Amino acid sequence: MRPRTLLALLGAALLVFVGPPLLTTGDGAETGTNIPGLQIMVPNTPGGGYDITARTAGKDAEDAGLNHNIEVFNLPGAGGTVGLSRLVNERGNGKLAMLMGLGVVGAAETNHSPSTLSDTTPIARLVEEPNIVVVAKDSKYRTFEQLRADWAKKPGSVPVGGGSSPGGPDHLAPMMMARAAGIEPKDVNYVPFDGGGELLASVLGGKVAFGVSGLGEYRDQIESGELRLLAVTGPKRTAEFDAPTLKEAGLDVEFTNWRGVVAPPGLDDQERDRLIRFFRKLHGTEEWRDSLERNGWDDAFQTGERYGRFLTAQEKRADSVLKELGL
Repeated sequence: MRPRTLLALLGAALLVFVGPPLLTTGDGAETGTNIPGLQIMVPNTPGGGYDITARTAGKDAEDAGLNHNIEVFNLPGAGGTVGLSRLVNERGNGKLAMLMGLGVVGAAETNHSPSTLSDTTPIARLVEEPNIVVVAKDSKYRTFEQLRADWAKKPGSVPVGGGSSPGGPDHLAPMMMARAAGIEPKDVNYVPFDGGGELLASVLGGKVAFGVSGLGEYRDQIESGELRLLAVTGPKRTAEFDAPTLKEAGLDVEFTNWRGVVAPPGLDDQERDRLIRFFRKLHGTEEWRDSLERNGWDDAFQTGERYGRFLTAQEKRADSVLKELGL
Protein backbone atom coordinates (compact mmCIF):
# COMPACT_ATOMS: atom_id res chain seq x y z
CA MET A 1 0.00 0.00 0.00
CA ARG A 2 1.37 3.47 -0.91
CA PRO A 3 2.37 5.65 2.11
CA ARG A 4 -0.08 8.45 1.22
CA THR A 5 -2.96 5.98 0.98
CA LEU A 6 -2.05 4.49 4.37
CA LEU A 7 -1.94 7.94 5.98
CA ALA A 8 -5.32 8.82 4.51
CA LEU A 9 -6.89 5.66 5.92
CA LEU A 10 -5.36 6.30 9.34
CA GLY A 11 -6.71 9.85 9.27
CA ALA A 12 -10.21 8.65 8.40
CA ALA A 13 -10.07 6.11 11.22
CA LEU A 14 -9.07 8.80 13.71
CA LEU A 15 -12.03 10.95 12.63
CA VAL A 16 -14.40 8.05 13.37
CA PHE A 17 -13.12 7.83 16.96
CA VAL A 18 -12.54 11.51 17.62
CA GLY A 19 -15.54 12.96 15.76
CA PRO A 20 -18.63 11.78 17.69
CA PRO A 21 -17.75 13.31 21.10
CA LEU A 22 -17.45 16.70 19.41
CA LEU A 23 -20.99 16.50 18.10
CA THR A 24 -23.90 17.97 20.04
CA THR A 25 -25.44 15.23 22.15
CA GLY A 26 -28.14 17.33 23.85
CA ASP A 27 -26.90 16.38 27.33
CA GLY A 28 -25.11 19.62 28.17
CA ALA A 29 -21.65 18.05 27.99
CA GLU A 30 -20.34 20.85 25.79
CA THR A 31 -21.55 23.68 28.05
CA GLY A 32 -20.87 22.14 31.47
CA THR A 33 -24.57 22.11 32.33
CA ASN A 34 -25.23 18.38 32.36
CA ILE A 35 -26.87 17.32 35.65
CA PRO A 36 -27.98 13.69 35.25
CA GLY A 37 -31.30 13.08 36.99
CA LEU A 38 -32.12 16.79 37.42
CA GLN A 39 -35.54 17.33 38.99
CA ILE A 40 -37.50 20.57 39.26
CA MET A 41 -40.16 20.60 41.94
CA VAL A 42 -43.32 22.69 41.56
CA PRO A 43 -44.85 23.40 45.00
CA ASN A 44 -48.43 23.77 43.76
CA THR A 45 -50.87 22.16 41.36
CA PRO A 46 -50.49 21.85 37.56
CA GLY A 47 -51.52 24.83 35.45
CA GLY A 48 -50.30 27.61 37.71
CA GLY A 49 -47.51 30.10 37.20
CA TYR A 50 -44.86 28.03 38.93
CA ASP A 51 -45.86 24.99 36.90
CA ILE A 52 -45.85 26.80 33.56
CA THR A 53 -42.50 28.44 34.31
CA ALA A 54 -40.86 25.20 35.45
CA ARG A 55 -42.08 23.16 32.49
CA THR A 56 -41.11 25.93 30.06
CA ALA A 57 -37.61 26.10 31.57
CA GLY A 58 -37.21 22.32 31.39
CA LYS A 59 -38.34 22.08 27.78
CA ASP A 60 -36.25 25.06 26.66
CA ALA A 61 -33.16 23.61 28.35
CA GLU A 62 -33.64 20.29 26.59
CA ASP A 63 -34.35 21.92 23.24
CA ALA A 64 -31.17 23.99 23.63
CA GLY A 65 -29.11 20.89 24.43
CA LEU A 66 -28.25 21.96 27.96
CA ASN A 67 -29.49 18.78 29.59
CA HIS A 68 -31.80 15.87 28.90
CA ASN A 69 -34.61 13.99 30.66
CA ILE A 70 -35.35 16.79 33.13
CA GLU A 71 -38.17 15.72 35.44
CA VAL A 72 -40.70 18.34 36.51
CA PHE A 73 -43.05 17.19 39.27
CA ASN A 74 -45.74 18.77 41.45
CA LEU A 75 -45.88 18.64 45.25
CA PRO A 76 -48.74 20.96 46.25
CA GLY A 77 -49.89 21.94 49.70
CA ALA A 78 -50.10 24.82 52.16
CA GLY A 79 -49.28 27.52 49.62
CA GLY A 80 -45.99 25.90 48.68
CA THR A 81 -44.65 25.25 52.16
CA VAL A 82 -45.09 21.47 51.80
CA GLY A 83 -42.70 21.60 48.87
CA LEU A 84 -40.42 23.95 50.78
CA SER A 85 -40.18 21.51 53.68
CA ARG A 86 -39.41 18.66 51.29
CA LEU A 87 -36.66 20.74 49.69
CA VAL A 88 -35.05 21.61 53.03
CA ASN A 89 -35.16 17.94 54.05
CA GLU A 90 -33.29 16.99 50.85
CA ARG A 91 -30.10 18.48 52.29
CA GLY A 92 -27.09 18.04 50.02
CA ASN A 93 -29.13 16.94 46.97
CA GLY A 94 -27.53 18.81 44.07
CA LYS A 95 -29.93 17.31 41.54
CA LEU A 96 -33.08 18.93 42.95
CA ALA A 97 -34.33 22.49 42.45
CA MET A 98 -37.65 24.13 43.30
CA LEU A 99 -39.45 26.74 41.22
CA MET A 100 -40.98 29.30 43.58
CA GLY A 101 -41.78 32.97 44.05
CA LEU A 102 -43.47 35.55 46.22
CA GLY A 103 -46.30 33.11 46.96
CA VAL A 104 -43.99 30.79 48.87
CA VAL A 105 -42.46 33.76 50.71
CA GLY A 106 -45.89 34.87 51.90
CA ALA A 107 -47.13 31.37 52.72
CA ALA A 108 -44.07 30.70 54.87
CA GLU A 109 -44.89 33.87 56.82
CA THR A 110 -48.62 33.31 57.28
CA ASN A 111 -48.34 29.55 57.92
CA HIS A 112 -45.47 30.04 60.37
CA SER A 113 -43.60 27.38 58.45
CA PRO A 114 -40.70 25.75 60.31
CA SER A 115 -38.79 25.80 57.01
CA THR A 116 -38.05 29.17 55.43
CA LEU A 117 -36.28 30.38 52.32
CA SER A 118 -33.33 31.26 54.53
CA ASP A 119 -32.82 27.50 54.89
CA THR A 120 -32.42 27.00 51.13
CA THR A 121 -29.61 27.59 48.64
CA PRO A 122 -30.44 30.56 46.35
CA ILE A 123 -29.86 29.71 42.67
CA ALA A 124 -31.53 32.18 40.30
CA ARG A 125 -34.39 34.64 39.93
CA LEU A 126 -35.87 34.15 36.47
CA VAL A 127 -38.87 36.32 35.61
CA GLU A 128 -41.19 39.06 36.75
CA GLU A 129 -44.74 39.78 35.59
CA PRO A 130 -47.77 41.84 36.58
CA ASN A 131 -50.87 40.34 38.08
CA ILE A 132 -54.18 40.73 36.28
CA VAL A 133 -57.83 41.17 37.23
CA VAL A 134 -60.11 38.87 35.22
CA VAL A 135 -63.76 37.87 35.08
CA ALA A 136 -65.63 35.23 33.10
CA LYS A 137 -66.87 36.14 29.63
CA ASP A 138 -70.50 36.21 30.82
CA SER A 139 -69.77 38.39 33.87
CA LYS A 140 -71.83 41.55 34.27
CA TYR A 141 -68.62 43.49 34.79
CA ARG A 142 -67.39 45.05 31.57
CA THR A 143 -64.92 47.46 33.18
CA PHE A 144 -62.84 47.60 36.34
CA GLU A 145 -64.73 50.71 37.44
CA GLN A 146 -68.01 48.74 37.48
CA LEU A 147 -66.39 45.98 39.55
CA ARG A 148 -64.84 48.47 41.94
CA ALA A 149 -68.19 50.21 42.55
CA ASP A 150 -69.93 46.98 43.62
CA TRP A 151 -66.91 45.83 45.60
CA ALA A 152 -66.79 49.05 47.59
CA LYS A 153 -70.51 48.87 48.45
CA LYS A 154 -70.54 45.28 49.73
CA PRO A 155 -67.04 43.75 49.87
CA GLY A 156 -68.23 40.49 51.37
CA SER A 157 -70.69 39.82 48.52
CA VAL A 158 -68.01 40.20 45.83
CA PRO A 159 -65.64 37.25 46.41
CA VAL A 160 -62.21 37.44 44.86
CA GLY A 161 -60.22 34.32 44.05
CA GLY A 162 -56.46 34.00 43.92
CA GLY A 163 -54.04 31.22 43.11
CA SER A 164 -52.01 31.64 46.28
CA SER A 165 -52.45 31.34 50.02
CA PRO A 166 -52.71 34.42 52.24
CA GLY A 167 -49.45 36.32 51.94
CA GLY A 168 -48.90 35.31 48.34
CA PRO A 169 -49.06 37.64 45.32
CA ASP A 170 -52.63 36.78 44.33
CA HIS A 171 -53.67 37.62 47.89
CA LEU A 172 -51.54 40.71 48.46
CA ALA A 173 -52.56 42.35 45.18
CA PRO A 174 -56.33 42.47 45.89
CA MET A 175 -55.66 43.48 49.50
CA MET A 176 -53.62 46.45 48.32
CA MET A 177 -56.35 47.20 45.75
CA ALA A 178 -58.98 47.09 48.48
CA ARG A 179 -57.10 49.48 50.73
CA ALA A 180 -56.65 51.93 47.85
CA ALA A 181 -60.39 51.67 47.10
CA GLY A 182 -61.33 52.48 50.71
CA ILE A 183 -62.18 48.89 51.62
CA GLU A 184 -60.86 47.40 54.86
CA PRO A 185 -58.65 44.42 53.92
CA LYS A 186 -60.22 42.35 56.70
CA ASP A 187 -63.61 42.80 54.97
CA VAL A 188 -62.41 41.31 51.67
CA ASN A 189 -63.89 37.91 50.87
CA TYR A 190 -60.72 36.27 49.58
CA VAL A 191 -60.96 32.66 48.36
CA PRO A 192 -57.55 30.98 48.05
CA PHE A 193 -56.71 28.27 45.54
CA ASP A 194 -53.57 26.20 45.24
CA GLY A 195 -52.42 27.60 41.92
CA GLY A 196 -53.93 29.30 38.89
CA GLY A 197 -55.25 26.04 37.46
CA GLU A 198 -57.70 25.56 40.32
CA LEU A 199 -58.64 29.22 40.30
CA LEU A 200 -59.52 29.21 36.61
CA ALA A 201 -62.40 26.76 37.04
CA SER A 202 -63.92 28.88 39.78
CA VAL A 203 -63.70 32.09 37.76
CA LEU A 204 -65.23 30.45 34.70
CA GLY A 205 -67.89 28.78 36.85
CA GLY A 206 -68.87 32.03 38.57
CA LYS A 207 -67.92 30.80 42.04
CA VAL A 208 -65.91 33.99 42.54
CA ALA A 209 -66.80 37.41 41.17
CA PHE A 210 -63.29 38.00 39.87
CA GLY A 211 -59.87 36.45 39.94
CA VAL A 212 -56.36 37.80 40.42
CA SER A 213 -53.50 35.87 38.88
CA GLY A 214 -50.47 36.12 36.61
CA LEU A 215 -50.84 37.21 33.01
CA GLY A 216 -48.89 34.24 31.63
CA GLU A 217 -51.27 31.77 33.27
CA TYR A 218 -54.41 33.03 31.51
CA ARG A 219 -53.14 34.44 28.23
CA ASP A 220 -54.81 31.69 26.17
CA GLN A 221 -58.17 32.10 27.90
CA ILE A 222 -58.09 35.87 27.41
CA GLU A 223 -57.19 35.49 23.74
CA SER A 224 -60.00 32.96 23.20
CA GLY A 225 -62.56 35.18 24.93
CA GLU A 226 -63.27 32.84 27.85
CA LEU A 227 -61.93 35.45 30.26
CA ARG A 228 -62.31 39.22 30.17
CA LEU A 229 -59.27 41.21 31.28
CA LEU A 230 -60.29 44.25 33.33
CA ALA A 231 -56.94 45.59 34.56
CA VAL A 232 -53.24 44.87 35.06
CA THR A 233 -51.43 45.57 38.32
CA GLY A 234 -48.07 46.57 36.84
CA PRO A 235 -46.75 50.03 35.98
CA LYS A 236 -47.69 49.80 32.30
CA ARG A 237 -50.25 48.22 30.00
CA THR A 238 -49.48 44.95 28.25
CA ALA A 239 -48.59 45.20 24.58
CA GLU A 240 -51.14 42.64 23.40
CA PHE A 241 -54.27 43.41 25.44
CA ASP A 242 -56.25 46.64 25.74
CA ALA A 243 -56.70 46.86 29.50
CA PRO A 244 -55.85 49.73 31.86
CA THR A 245 -53.38 49.69 34.70
CA LEU A 246 -54.83 50.03 38.17
CA LYS A 247 -53.52 53.59 38.30
CA GLU A 248 -55.34 54.41 35.06
CA ALA A 249 -58.47 52.89 36.60
CA GLY A 250 -58.21 55.17 39.61
CA LEU A 251 -56.32 53.08 42.21
CA ASP A 252 -52.87 54.15 43.35
CA VAL A 253 -51.42 50.63 43.24
CA GLU A 254 -48.52 49.05 41.37
CA PHE A 255 -47.73 45.40 41.98
CA THR A 256 -45.59 42.79 40.22
CA ASN A 257 -44.82 39.16 40.96
CA TRP A 258 -41.58 37.25 40.40
CA ARG A 259 -40.42 33.64 40.13
CA GLY A 260 -37.11 32.00 40.78
CA VAL A 261 -35.27 28.83 41.77
CA VAL A 262 -33.86 27.59 45.06
CA ALA A 263 -32.10 24.33 45.93
CA PRO A 264 -31.68 22.28 49.11
CA PRO A 265 -29.31 23.42 51.83
CA GLY A 266 -25.91 21.83 52.30
CA LEU A 267 -24.71 21.91 48.70
CA ASP A 268 -20.98 22.18 48.18
CA ASP A 269 -19.63 24.99 45.99
CA GLN A 270 -19.35 22.74 42.94
CA GLU A 271 -22.97 21.57 43.15
CA ARG A 272 -24.30 25.08 43.73
CA ASP A 273 -22.22 26.55 40.90
CA ARG A 274 -23.33 23.81 38.52
CA LEU A 275 -26.99 24.67 39.11
CA ILE A 276 -26.31 28.40 38.75
CA ARG A 277 -24.38 27.72 35.54
CA PHE A 278 -27.28 25.66 34.19
CA PHE A 279 -29.79 28.48 34.66
CA ARG A 280 -27.34 31.11 33.44
CA LYS A 281 -26.86 29.15 30.21
CA LEU A 282 -30.64 28.72 29.91
CA HIS A 283 -31.07 32.48 30.32
CA GLY A 284 -28.83 33.05 27.30
CA THR A 285 -30.64 30.70 24.91
CA GLU A 286 -32.87 31.75 22.06
CA GLU A 287 -35.45 29.26 23.29
CA TRP A 288 -35.78 31.03 26.64
CA ARG A 289 -35.89 34.50 25.07
CA ASP A 290 -38.75 33.31 22.87
CA SER A 291 -40.57 31.97 25.92
CA LEU A 292 -40.20 35.28 27.74
CA GLU A 293 -41.82 37.10 24.85
CA ARG A 294 -44.53 34.52 24.30
CA ASN A 295 -45.60 34.47 27.96
CA GLY A 296 -45.25 38.19 28.57
CA TRP A 297 -42.60 37.63 31.25
CA ASP A 298 -40.10 40.38 32.04
CA ASP A 299 -36.49 39.24 32.31
CA ALA A 300 -35.48 39.53 35.98
CA PHE A 301 -32.41 37.30 35.96
CA GLN A 302 -30.27 37.32 39.08
CA THR A 303 -28.10 34.63 40.65
CA GLY A 304 -26.22 33.48 43.71
CA GLU A 305 -25.54 35.79 46.64
CA ARG A 306 -27.24 38.78 45.03
CA TYR A 307 -30.41 36.70 44.62
CA GLY A 308 -30.02 35.53 48.22
CA ARG A 309 -30.05 39.13 49.44
CA PHE A 310 -33.16 39.73 47.32
CA LEU A 311 -34.92 36.76 48.97
CA THR A 312 -34.07 38.06 52.44
CA ALA A 313 -35.47 41.48 51.52
CA GLN A 314 -38.64 39.87 50.14
CA GLU A 315 -39.21 37.96 53.39
CA LYS A 316 -38.94 41.21 55.36
CA ARG A 317 -41.20 43.04 52.90
CA ALA A 318 -43.92 40.35 53.02
CA ASP A 319 -43.90 40.44 56.83
CA SER A 320 -44.10 44.24 56.80
CA VAL A 321 -46.95 44.40 54.26
CA LEU A 322 -49.00 41.75 56.07
CA LYS A 323 -48.65 43.66 59.34
CA GLU A 324 -49.46 46.94 57.62
CA LEU A 325 -52.64 45.44 56.16
CA GLY A 326 -53.59 43.98 59.54
CA LEU A 327 -53.31 40.44 58.18
